Amino acid sequence: MESDSAFVAPEGVYSVTEEHCHKPLQFPNHSSTAAHPIYQTRLSSITVRFPPKHPPSPGLAQFLGANLTKDLKKDKDKEKDALVKERLEERSMSSSDTPDDSHTSPEVVLTTPDLSVSTPPEHQQYKLFSHPSISPSKKKSHISRPKHNMRTTSSTFITRLQSVEGLNKTLAAKQGEVTFLFYNTGKAFLWIEVGVKAKEPLTRISFSAYPTCHDVNPSTASSDRLDVIIGFNTGDLVWFDPISSRYCRLNKQGTITSSICTAVRWVPSSPTLFLVSHADGTIIVYDKEREDGLFTATIPNAPTNTPHMHPTSPVSDQWDPLSTMFVTPPPWHPEAIGRGEKGVVAKNPVSHWRLCRRGVVDFVFSPDIKFVAAISEDGCLRVIDPLAEQLVDCYASYFGSLTCVAWSPDGRFILTGGQDDLLTIFSPWEQRVVARCQGHSSFVSSVAFDELRCDGRTYRFGSVGEDNKLILWDFSSGALHRPKVLGGHHPRISMSSSVSLAHRRGTGSTIQLSPLRYHPAPSRNEVSTVQPVLVKQLDADLLTSLAFLPRALITASKAGHVRLWVRPFVMANASLGRRHARGTLSATDFHG
Repeated sequence: MESDSAFVAPEGVYSVTEEHCHKPLQFPNHSSTAAHPIYQTRLSSITVRFPPKHPPSPGLAQFLGANLTKDLKKDKDKEKDALVKERLEERSMSSSDTPDDSHTSPEVVLTTPDLSVSTPPEHQQYKLFSHPSISPSKKKSHISRPKHNMRTTSSTFITRLQSVEGLNKTLAAKQGEVTFLFYNTGKAFLWIEVGVKAKEPLTRISFSAYPTCHDVNPSTASSDRLDVIIGFNTGDLVWFDPISSRYCRLNKQGTITSSICTAVRWVPSSPTLFLVSHADGTIIVYDKEREDGLFTATIPNAPTNTPHMHPTSPVSDQWDPLSTMFVTPPPWHPEAIGRGEKGVVAKNPVSHWRLCRRGVVDFVFSPDIKFVAAISEDGCLRVIDPLAEQLVDCYASYFGSLTCVAWSPDGRFILTGGQDDLLTIFSPWEQRVVARCQGHSSFVSSVAFDELRCDGRTYRFGSVGEDNKLILWDFSSGALHRPKVLGGHHPRISMSSSVSLAHRRGTGSTIQLSPLRYHPAPSRNEVSTVQPVLVKQLDADLLTSLAFLPRALITASKAGHVRLWVRPFVMANASLGRRHARGTLSATDFHG
């Protein structure tokens, strides 16, 4: 059954059931380069539960002995009140629309960011940028929506918006779980529904700049709103709700930085905070509720600057990106609360991290949200404690830049791909390279874990590369031979010590981490090798993205050719209740 649209894996046959290939729109006065994308196609996904449209029959209610009449009436009253409130909000926002699409939300007085939404009490101490000595602020009773209407905007940044006919009616008719997929190609950003085999996307937006990355917030996703952040090659950011077609811009025209956005991630469980990595070696923390502030990042090693190593790292006139992270806190940084500063107007950025002197390529949160794994063009994987704003460990690649990264669903392993044509499996807890995976003959473009086939003992993951190979791998740490530790091996400080240090920050502790954070790449004969379980050569222009859904895997090419490969039947019906960890696609099912 091998063909360009099917392949046989050990568990059965995967076959293409859905394809999306949308050609760039041509405008009279636009350059022909629009037909030749220069940035990778990225994928992001979300599953939304739409409410049922038909209430249970009275006969069934009586049979079950449940009095549902009052409950149904209450639900209808609530829906009616919510609809009236939403219409009033829409009317208010429409009257406030201006030709300028800048972010003009009211000024916000600095408070500790509230990340307690859907966060278990035992994990609340790890909230990003919360201060241990400060009690968390109250939850916001209302989460704002983007202010500006994309359909009526006069902004030149947005050149065209196209939606499928009857979009509102289509969405209103949805019920049950619906999986949406977002992807970029050329100067376009597209929104589609997975599993319906529609000829046209739900919405297609054309910009004057190139979308380079995007992410959808699972914490706020519902049947009537989706919060999507889109990053651009100009450094601009767009906060967009595709359901209401409303948006606003942050870092407009490079107010904070004009460097290319390379990746964007919402902070898990936060309705407002997100991180953006840039091609100048930085990661910047934003709050979608804030305006852009006047901010200039400190340049490391400049004669007039004193590096901020925050606050447990030694201050030095020579910044070493292999052992420290260079933090430039703005005047409204959350720690200002801990210093007793009051009445400071909170703006963006929330904080500014410089990781290295070359570009940051991508980053992901650990499943427990305690750490961030970032990769860069200098060939390093950096593990960061975002609460302490501190570098924990730095691992070197075997050769060249790292190009993609993923964290295993249980948090035990970090997987990277690189320009050395290798996949590398790191154990951050043991602080070593566990294995390397050989199978690609060119740069690796994307890696992802298949949570449905990861059980804590064995791990399935996939990769795609510029050689147009789709490769599946199975890995079991117990089956690998662990190389002998050389006598000159230096002991490392464990990651848990970084966490405890973060807890002690509020007590005035001066304990510092060991400076031995840099881990050079071990030689080939020191590391076990994993071989592929499947290699599929695809007929594509250039494979750039891979993602796993519970019933399918998705591949995308640089030209925006998206394919959905349905799993074998036995897998399609297994473990449907399991949800994906943060850092992978969050879809749980699709219809079709």
